[in-house]
Amino acid sequence: MSRAEVHELFSRLAELDPSPTTELEYQTPFELLVAVVLSAQATDVGVNKATRRLFPVANTPQAILGLGEEGLKRYISTIGLFNAKAKNVVALCRILLEKHGGEVPRTREELEALPGVGRKTANVVLNTVFGEGTIAVDTHIFRVANRTGLAPGKDVREVEDGLMRVVPEEYLLGAHHWLILHGRYVCKARRPDCPRCIIRDLCRYPDKTPPDPRRD
Repeated sequence: MSRAEVHELFSRLAELDPSPTTELEYQTPFELLVAVVLSAQATDVGVNKATRRLFPVANTPQAILGLGEEGLKRYISTIGLFNAKAKNVVALCRILLEKHGGEVPRTREELEALPGVGRKTANVVLNTVFGEGTIAVDTHIFRVANRTGLAPGKDVREVEDGLMRVVPEEYLLGAHHWLILHGRYVCKARRPDCPRCIIRDLCRYPDKTPPDPRRD
């Protein structure tokens, strides 16, 4: 895409949703960190169902350590890989208390040093909590970036680096959320809803779905 096309793409997404944010439910930086760790290979809907039960009971590192792994598992057992996630969440709670005064750290290095926190999770926290222009490339963003021609890449890091180069600075804070939501609800994996896509004329995807004649 040309620079003008990229700017137009984000201009349209921003007009449609001026204040994008994560669909994970949270009230504090710690709650978001836990929710993002739990969301690996799980849906936001499924995570929200679990955290609606968990957070009223335990939403601080101290409280989750009080539950312990087995106690935590009872609240998150509906989420995939819950055994490993319970172990990681309890371990990261311990580190937050021992090294960070119970607070979520503000740097990538400190975040990625926490159990269960990789680059993608760190990017979500840095963007959503601390307002940094980071982009966490999940399956939705990877798909949208490649299909549209916005930032093609063979792996998530290549796509992330490409997006960081081409996204206009004024759209960088919201880009992560706009692209995820577009991939989740419009540019879907099996059958993208091209007829109602607001950026279809800019998109390079060769196999656009035709309009459904049954629709008005």
